[in-house]
Amino acid sequence: MEFLVQTANPAKAETACLVVPVFKDGDLLPAAAKLDDASERLIGQLIDREDFDAKLGNVQMIPFAPGLNADRLLLVGLGNREKCQEGAFRKAVDAAFTALATLPADDAAVAFTDVPVPDRDCDWKARMVAEAAHRAVYRFTEFKSEPGPQPRLERVTLLVSEGGNAEAAREGARVGDGIGQGINAARTLGNLPGNVCTPRYLASRAEQLATASNGALSAEILDEEALEALGAHSLLSVGRGSEEPSRLIVMKYQGAEDPDEAPHVLVGKGITFDAGGISLKPGAGMDEMKFDMCGAASVFGAVTSVLAIRPKINLVAIVASAENMPDGRATKPGDIIKTLKGLSVEVLNTDAEGRLVLCDALTYAERFEPASVVDIATLTGAAIIALGHHATGLMANDDDLALDLLDAGETAWDRAWHLPLWDEYQEQLDSNFADLANIGGRPAGTITAGCFLSRFTDKFPWAHLDIAGTAWNSGQQKGATGRPVSLLTQYLLDRETDGRLETDDEA
Repeated sequence: MEFLVQTANPAKAETACLVVPVFKDGDLLPAAAKLDDASERLIGQLIDREDFDAKLGNVQMIPFAPGLNADRLLLVGLGNREKCQEGAFRKAVDAAFTALATLPADDAAVAFTDVPVPDRDCDWKARMVAEAAHRAVYRFTEFKSEPGPQPRLERVTLLVSEGGNAEAAREGARVGDGIGQGINAARTLGNLPGNVCTPRYLASRAEQLATASNGALSAEILDEEALEALGAHSLLSVGRGSEEPSRLIVMKYQGAEDPDEAPHVLVGKGITFDAGGISLKPGAGMDEMKFDMCGAASVFGAVTSVLAIRPKINLVAIVASAENMPDGRATKPGDIIKTLKGLSVEVLNTDAEGRLVLCDALTYAERFEPASVVDIATLTGAAIIALGHHATGLMANDDDLALDLLDAGETAWDRAWHLPLWDEYQEQLDSNFADLANIGGRPAGTITAGCFLSRFTDKFPWAHLDIAGTAWNSGQQKGATGRPVSLLTQYLLDRETDGRLETDDEA
């Protein structure tokens, strides 16, 4: 998708649809006021006569607007001015692009950079517009024999009232474009069925990304023979009951000016289908366990965004991928396995398998001497009970890293919530027969899962993101959300900014 910036009078914009956000109080924003003057007070009259209710997210299409060069006018409600925060702004933008995606229109011009959002500048608003455009036109129709009409929107012009904001709008749109590509890439991987998206498929996807990157990304695939030689027995134990072989996928992006600069590492849980193993899940809703690789999908999405934006950082992306199935060879409850780190684990529940693949991947990350490590996983149903479907659960062994991720989530409006990782919770993982058990009982299930992972992170700053409640939607809107690609990408962009500020301070 192409994003342009225009600072001229919006009434002169030649477009298939002109999108105008308005508040309920009828006090028009700068671009809307100019359009109102040029159209003989069309917008003001619609509001005055209450023909358009400007409540938040409400839209109304006007097929012809006199005095304007646009074919159509789309009014979008912003609700009450005093309540216009980040969430309200995004809701209005999403409503606009949802409507645009249904039109027989290749292009649109939008006036959202005028909207006042406290503490958010033009670049942030432009970024949110670009992300929303990508989300709105996304369709997963690969397996439909008759996919139906596809959105035609290909070009979006951002109308900027103040010329001094033009460059900020361009940069914001560029970043939002990259993040939007990453979000949709993650959604597609998550939505693919388990008989297509296997560990080997994810490995081939990494190789394709590397090939298409013109040298910016490299990919290394460790097959089961290599994992056996490495000693990654915990990862291998999860896939023992499946005909599909497990894989450890390693992607490296060298963007920093110093190739030896310590990389930031993302680790994704890639369970491409989770039947629960011998601890078999209930049949109802088991089809959604194809989404158990959404942590891996978000890592692929973040890599996609990084390749589009090209920040000056070094990044290592690791995906631990397996299929968790019941079979005569499958790991049994009560089995004891040896991890890559050397710790023994008593497997009390084979459906707590995500931590068993992640722990070996986290140990593998030590060799990169990372500046930070963030793992992302649909790890526990308990996270949904605790936080619902709005916030991602966050735990960390480093408070500064936790704050950086929380800040990134606020900026990206892809928010997380910090949960404790106290030593008292570690006792729930005690085992009579091994160094630790893979579950700690029902109380604080999300936290004890994080405690398990923390045993493998003593060599670097580490954080864990439990996305079980945010990675996909159920019901009529069933499908992967692409979260937390935006959070992860913002975190990496912030690390680039921090590095630049440190260089400036040294100079």
